[in-house]
Amino acid sequence: MLAKTFGSAVYGVDATMITIEVTVGQGLGFFMVGLADSAVKESQQRVEASLKYFGYKMPRQKVVVNLAPADIRKEGSAYDLPIALCILESSEQLQAVNKLEDYVIMGELSLDGILRPIKGVLPIAIEVRKQGFKGFILPAENAHEAAIVNNIDVIPVETLQEAISFMKGTSSIMPLTVDTRDLFFTTQNDYPSDFSHVQGQENIKRALEIAAAGGHNVIMIGPPGSGKTMLAKRIPGILPPLSLPEALETTKIHSVAGKLGSRATLVSRRPFRSPHHSISDAALVGGGSYPQPGEISLAHNGVLFLDELPEFKRTVLEVMRQPLEERRVSISRAKMAVEFPSNFMLIASMNPCPCGYYNHPEKECVCGPGVVQKYLNRISGPLLDRIDLHVEVTPVSFDQIASTRKSESSSEIRERVIKARERQTERFKEHSDIYSNAMMPPELVKEICQISEEGMALLRIAMERLGLSARAYDRILKVSRTIADLAESEDIKVEHLSEAIQYRSLDRENWAG
Repeated sequence: MLAKTFGSAVYGVDATMITIEVTVGQGLGFFMVGLADSAVKESQQRVEASLKYFGYKMPRQKVVVNLAPADIRKEGSAYDLPIALCILESSEQLQAVNKLEDYVIMGELSLDGILRPIKGVLPIAIEVRKQGFKGFILPAENAHEAAIVNNIDVIPVETLQEAISFMKGTSSIMPLTVDTRDLFFTTQNDYPSDFSHVQGQENIKRALEIAAAGGHNVIMIGPPGSGKTMLAKRIPGILPPLSLPEALETTKIHSVAGKLGSRATLVSRRPFRSPHHSISDAALVGGGSYPQPGEISLAHNGVLFLDELPEFKRTVLEVMRQPLEERRVSISRAKMAVEFPSNFMLIASMNPCPCGYYNHPEKECVCGPGVVQKYLNRISGPLLDRIDLHVEVTPVSFDQIASTRKSESSSEIRERVIKARERQTERFKEHSDIYSNAMMPPELVKEICQISEEGMALLRIAMERLGLSARAYDRILKVSRTIADLAESEDIKVEHLSEAIQYRSLDRENWAG
């Protein structure tokens, strides 16, 4: 007798349907075909132990499990539950009232039949709805994640016996429903860190507000203890709230990477990722023999913070160049190529020199001649070219630390950022792939960032006197356009340009001289 149901395999952030067929017939042995990896083949032992635990028998005949299509590699332990149910039906130990082929079934079995959570549930649930299946049977710990997708029956089960009883019709399980919109809108502004807790550093807050308003990448240069990390952690709180489509896309990536945790639902806040400087190339951009999203994809629609940027390996930093430009990362392997989105805001911080006290107002730098320039040269020109704002952070004085004056809150700053982003949305409505000023290509910069003769004269003087490099030109125009948007100005004025010019510290030829 042939038993058939459906599972799914996830590639990149999209799911593909897998047909699971089982026959029990004459002969001996257990055979699994269809390009299954070791974890899938080991399901025989988990399935047999689970069946025996609940008093069922593993057939002592020839059992053939086929996972189709055969040219797609199947990985992981999530096929345990559908294989177990198909074996029971094929060996006539299960007379299913609810037909197996009406459902997509996924779940890893422990030896006592309890279901363990799996990865990539959200992309699978989206594909279940797209393909028109009746429902999705899965571990209870993953059910809230799947219930984000409406118009499908999400059937949460704790054990193999619960799944069997549901298929027999001897017990009913109510489909889980989640009010996604209510949950999303009640938690999207809940950030633990707020700019109101930061004393002083008003010029740095201003620079970060500009960065958030235009989607610009930022590097902060300053001595140890000046507040670079503290300021960076508060940036997600001033970015515009996630839209529902953005939240869904972000949740898919975290689901595939297995980062959501049990009983998790929609990601409602912008991600903040801060990898250690010992990270490998593959961990940062994604990879592996079975490609998984890296830190830059986990930071999609949020912030990627690289603390102590020069301490990262040169090769690690160089692989970020293409994702920063294209807002996506392509990972190619011999048998597959997957693509992960990586539209993130890069925030980096660094000490100005190895000892940390170059240009410090009070402490003296002990680095030898040429050491500061050598330290800065660890960051390549092409990577620095993709960072719009260079901000020098100075230590906070005692009077500022001890001040009881309340600083501006993140919500107040966010309101101005949202207004500036709305102006940009209107400006780029005919360009579907551009959402912010930072994403403008050079030809659009010339069209949109037009400046007066007075402004052009100022820019010429700045380029010559400060020794700014040629790559600073476009960056200054983009940042000045964002400053004008924050000021609700249609034109880029001289004061907007002059503020933008001061955010190009590392482009000055004499900075580390």
